[in-house]
Amino acid sequence: QVQLVESGGGLVQAGDSLTLSCAASGRTFSSSAMGWFRQVPGDEREFVAAISGSGATTYHADSVKGRFTISRENAKSRMYLQMNSLKPEDTAVYYCAARSGSFARTKPGDYDWWGQGTQVTVST
Repeated sequence: QVQLVESGGGLVQAGDSLTLSCAASGRTFSSSAMGWFRQVPGDEREFVAAISGSGATTYHADSVKGRFTISRENAKSRMYLQMNSLKPEDTAVYYCAARSGSFARTKPGDYDWWGQGTQVTVST
């Protein structure tokens, strides 16, 4: 079992930056690939970024490529999402996810554990 706790969400203006953090416990952190997803009411959960267990491989959705960066610190059992040049369309609840394998994946169904989510709101 893995417990995931997100933090760092909030209300910001368009163009601002924000860093989300995900603290993990309950499993050897480096053995789990991790991901960030987001969801707005009425829509499906959307892939944002993913990172392999070692951190060597990352994927970013086209909608955030060049603005968001996923990273992890295995020694601290933490994952991050640095979000720059935020846009109103980035407004969503952001979820941290972990999977039992070490290869990064981009589909929600590939992940086994989820955090409770943190709200990010970007105003114009």
